[in-house]
Amino acid sequence: MMVAVSVYTWINPHRMGYALGMVLLTYYAVVFFIDIRHRLILHPTSIFGAVLGLGLGTWLHGLVPTLLGGLGGLAIMLVLYYFGVLFSKLRAKRMQASGQEADDEEALGAGDVILAGILGLIISWPFIWFSLLLGILLGGVVGILLVLYLLVTKKYGKEAFMVFMPYGPFFIASAFFIMFVPNWIIAVTPK
Repeated sequence: MMVAVSVYTWINPHRMGYALGMVLLTYYAVVFFIDIRHRLILHPTSIFGAVLGLGLGTWLHGLVPTLLGGLGGLAIMLVLYYFGVLFSKLRAKRMQASGQEADDEEALGAGDVILAGILGLIISWPFIWFSLLLGILLGGVVGILLVLYLLVTKKYGKEAFMVFMPYGPFFIASAFFIMFVPNWIIAVTPK
C-alpha cells in the first residue's frame, strides 16, 4: 500500500514536496494501522505528530491558521468526547439494569481528541472542521455497512454491540483526502 501511495505522491506532488509528503504519509500509516489493530493512538506518535503538524502547518499555512486549526480540532473533538463519556455512562447503567456485566469501553478515546488537534495543526483552520465531519461520516458509513453485514450473516445480536470501531483511521483517511486528493481533483476538472 505504501508503494502505491509513494507512486501517487511522486506523480502528483503536494506543495510540501515528495520527501516531506512521505514523512507525513508514513505518520498517517503508523497511526492508521496501530489504531486498527490495537484501538490505541500512542503518546509517542502523538508527540511526533504534534511536532510534525506544527512545523508543517506553519510552513504551509502560517502560524495563526495552524494554531487555530489545532485548537479547533481539539475543541470540536473534546465536545464530542464528553458526549461519548455521557453515552458510555448511560450504556453501562442500561447494561447493569438488564443484568449484563458493564464494560469500561469509551465511545471516543482521548487519543482521538489528540489526533484531531494534530490533524488541525496539519490541515489548519477552517479545513479541520470539514475533515472531522468527513471522518465521522466515513465512520458512520462503515458502521452501517458493518451492521448490514451482521444482519445478513445472522450474527447480529447481543454480541453485535460489543463490536467497537476505532475512529482514528477515518480521521486519517479524511485528512489524506483533504491534503492529497484535491490535487487530483483539480488536475481532472475541465476548465
